[in-house]
Amino acid sequence: MPIHIAVGMQWGDEGKGRVVDLLSADAAIVCRYNGGDNAGHTVTVGKKTFKLHLIPSGIIHSHTIGILGGGMVINPLTLLDEMNALKLSGIELSPRRLYISPLAHLITPAHRLLDQAEDEARGKGAIGTTGRGIGPTYIDKAARRGLRAGEILEPESFRVKVKQHFKLVDRQLQSLFHKEPLDVESMTAEWVAAASKLAPYIQDATTLLHDAVRSGDTVLAEGAQGTLLDLDYGTYPFVTSSNTTATGIFSGLALGIMPVDRIIGITKAFQTRVGAGPFPTELSGELAARLRGTGANPWDEYGTTTGRPRRVGWLDMVLLRYAVMINGVNELCITKLDILSGLPEIHICTSYKLDGRECEILPMGLLPEQMNAARPVYETLPGWKENITAVRAWKDLPKSAQDYIRQLEMLSGVHVSMISVGPERDQVIRLD
Repeated sequence: MPIHIAVGMQWGDEGKGRVVDLLSADAAIVCRYNGGDNAGHTVTVGKKTFKLHLIPSGIIHSHTIGILGGGMVINPLTLLDEMNALKLSGIELSPRRLYISPLAHLITPAHRLLDQAEDEARGKGAIGTTGRGIGPTYIDKAARRGLRAGEILEPESFRVKVKQHFKLVDRQLQSLFHKEPLDVESMTAEWVAAASKLAPYIQDATTLLHDAVRSGDTVLAEGAQGTLLDLDYGTYPFVTSSNTTATGIFSGLALGIMPVDRIIGITKAFQTRVGAGPFPTELSGELAARLRGTGANPWDEYGTTTGRPRRVGWLDMVLLRYAVMINGVNELCITKLDILSGLPEIHICTSYKLDGRECEILPMGLLPEQMNAARPVYETLPGWKENITAVRAWKDLPKSAQDYIRQLEMLSGVHVSMISVGPERDQVIRLD
């Protein structure tokens, strides 16, 4: 069946947005199935740069229909701002083109305040969340007291539930974190009025998806964050609150178990991470600054959502093999190969030395302190001097760049189907 899944292989920020934009050229429906506006996907088309946090990147193609799945948590204020920005850029976003699952849960300003207070209270043990209210919203979902998008369609009962929610969080903020009382009445009125604007877009996305699959239309599912941030299989506890791996599509979109044509794993040519948590191949000093950039353009290593500088390091094949395994990836897309141009040599972490043994794949359940103690074993390859941003064919890549890609294929066991060499939509080399 024509289902394609694009999933990040690292700790997010792999460049999924522009890859999904490319893949969407052949898709009828583009979907998000997990997470919320803690995701940040950047797509550059000509002189326009689109920074999307909730709406699937593929919506920029005029022929696609976008779906925000039931596995998501949605901040109506963020979504409305995003919709308005896209409309101002000439993108049609009528209910004909954008569906919000009535099962998706809603993020409120109270969730955000609670998220920030909780991470602040952790002190030196802070997780480094985005402060977007993602965790508290998923907690409410699991505790069966969450607010779902479909409830917007029942205005009176929705207002009552929202007010109860603000009162509950107000008590938590005051008693646990000694915060000032919230103005529950005004917050309720303002937030309900804003959320109600989404009512025309709250529709049965599940039937639409199943009809499309039966008709043979291509459905592209876009994962948010990255594999190593998965709640169950990421570098716990430094993870997000949802299932970011490819299998999350089935519950996040209510698709049921069915065949998937393509699972495209997206990874940078080096490693990055935002926030706290173990990072065995992390670099510092001049080389780190060289890989990170200055932040002067959207392609530099600063978070789309947070604006925080990303931690950077050499590509970690121990983690990449693990991500390939748990996602069932059958092709890889390598992004930002151009950033490595000009380096005299490039290192790849091929294994860890850990507790007197050598590990080529991340052991399940490895504790953060154990991962911090892991010592990377590197293989060194020659770099290349050429600027490759204008290259569009494999044969025109410098031999050292070709060798680097072939070595990644050999070490991961997966074919590389695309390589990006710049931020623009057309700065891509296709190998298949």
